[in-house]
Amino acid sequence: MPSRDAGLVLCVDVGSTFTKAVLVDVTSGALVGAASHPTTIESDVMDGVDRVCRELASHGPVTETLVCSSAGGGLRIAVVGYEREVTAEAGHRVALSAGGRVVHVSSGSLTGEGVRELRAAAPDLVLLVGGTDGGNAEVLRHNATRLASARVTMPIVVAGNADVADEVSAELARTGRRHTVTSNVLPRIGVIAPDAARGAIRAAFLEHVIGGKGLSRGRGFTELVRAATPDAVLQGVELLADVRGEDVMVIDIGGATTDVYSVLRPQGEDAEIERDVAGSMWHERTVEADLGMRWNALGVVEAASREHLSLSSGTQEYAVQVTSDTAHRASTPGEWEHEAELARVAATVAARRHGRPRVVGDRPRPLADVGLVLGSGGVLRHGPDAVAGGVLNAVVTDHAGGWTVPAAAAQAVDTAYLLFACGLLAQGHPAAARTLAATIA
Repeated sequence: MPSRDAGLVLCVDVGSTFTKAVLVDVTSGALVGAASHPTTIESDVMDGVDRVCRELASHGPVTETLVCSSAGGGLRIAVVGYEREVTAEAGHRVALSAGGRVVHVSSGSLTGEGVRELRAAAPDLVLLVGGTDGGNAEVLRHNATRLASARVTMPIVVAGNADVADEVSAELARTGRRHTVTSNVLPRIGVIAPDAARGAIRAAFLEHVIGGKGLSRGRGFTELVRAATPDAVLQGVELLADVRGEDVMVIDIGGATTDVYSVLRPQGEDAEIERDVAGSMWHERTVEADLGMRWNALGVVEAASREHLSLSSGTQEYAVQVTSDTAHRASTPGEWEHEAELARVAATVAARRHGRPRVVGDRPRPLADVGLVLGSGGVLRHGPDAVAGGVLNAVVTDHAGGWTVPAAAAQAVDTAYLLFACGLLAQGHPAAARTLAATIA
């Protein structure tokens, strides 16, 4: 796709804790400026967006503004599938790769209790999957009928057995359920086809979800948002891997979650063998909703205990403090030591979960050939240099963690926080996005 007219493009990420912005000259792909401000959820998120815009206004007129958002809990997805280890698992992986936080997974025929559990999870969107193309159709039909009759109002993306897609659509339309039908996420055993479902989830997020979170009082926020933040970041990681011509792994330590992205090029037997019944996703994101530097700092403490990772008593007390004061910024050497410990555990546990076999008998994710391990997140960008080095080194030396550690990866930090901007720019300004990606590490 050719680039649009040249100029300064403002890319903004409205996060759960901070709103970050970078200004890019799309003629050259150069970074012009950056700004950040605490996310103003308590008033109107556009207040924070306006603030970063004003900070960057001296660089010249902005020709376009692109926004992604994970504020207000991001995109909460429920997956309704057939077999937990097959289509439900495939749907779960696709939902994560689409930038969603999976808050509920059900498998098999929905019961009344199952519908109540789904509603209690309060998803923003339901991903309805089930059966390979030409395979089992009864469960998908049944679940569509249940959702059509249940008191659910969130949009539904149908990505199951193509043979009954029209029938499922008609059933949902019968009761006026908002829904989109796309191609099957698991067209045959061992093959995951995520792209169409990712696109449909993205469209539903923009059309139905972001405006319903009450983040802004009609000041143009909904029109500006192009993607959920994790979706934009994954696109940025895909671009970075392509520009570098090597496998890339990114560990993004946030205030609420720690996300791990890996973009791999299957080689040898991995390129030929369908590794498990739910297939393999070579471009994958996992999100750990219990591992965060602020909102879920106590989850890091609990994970350290479960994973037998050391965490000092002082850091455990610090976790209690920042959980109750999520806007707190470390300012002393002692506080940065606590930040580093929390980040080390969050990154290590998140990497283990990303790389470990999903089921008994499966193999770990093939991360040995990763050429770059890239850190992201405020704690790595703003902390003393030793913080980032210690966190990333802990990950690449975690040989007791039950996953395949990158054997000879370079380490770097996305210090300017550009991955999300690369993802936002990738469609409209691909040349600028590639140039910007090349500056990251």
